[in-house]
Amino acid sequence: MKKKLILISLILVFLTAGCGVKSLPSKDSWYAQHYFIMHDYEQKIYHQLSPQGRLEFQKLFWEARQPVAKQEFDSRMEAIQSLFKSENRSQPWNTDRARVYLLNGSPASIDYRQNTDWVITTARAASGATGSLDLNDRTNEDIQANTAEIWVYPYDRYFIYYIFTFSPPSGWKLNPATFQNNRYLQKFEELNKDLIFSIIDEEAYKAKLAALAQK
Repeated sequence: MKKKLILISLILVFLTAGCGVKSLPSKDSWYAQHYFIMHDYEQKIYHQLSPQGRLEFQKLFWEARQPVAKQEFDSRMEAIQSLFKSENRSQPWNTDRARVYLLNGSPASIDYRQNTDWVITTARAASGATGSLDLNDRTNEDIQANTAEIWVYPYDRYFIYYIFTFSPPSGWKLNPATFQNNRYLQKFEELNKDLIFSIIDEEAYKAKLAALAQK
């Protein structure tokens, strides 16, 4: 019974997150692109600001982080706009696969589940483990037959799996099954967020944001 309650709670979290993705503002592309790497207090302050204040916020946002963080963000966003534009042409970053890619980078491997059989095709980087996977490579894949796309990430001694269900004609939705047997998924995402997009001096940064909100 306890396990069932936990599973139900996780599915509810997933559904809530899914609604959040769909409700991202279409007229503020900067916020939509940065939403998933922002902290709660950053999102709250951002909503309180005038258009001019938001421009100042955007400058402070990256000044508070290492230059390499902005470089990595730009690199991932460039890939996202190329890889996932078929799912959402106006906002390719506003898709489930793009969110995972933005937080975690390219997966170590991509497996396909067809009907009831696991792993029919595995797409791996042609240049080796350190290369980037071609997420548009559909060699030997029957799109209509496949029911799921599984992204695999190594984490410590474990593997993290993201399961995306194919939604015709060209969409992929994060499946609630992702949260089953993935006890380290949240820690994995938080670790990647902290490692790549960490804030240099959070107290000084918060003070600047507070001053900005008071203008």
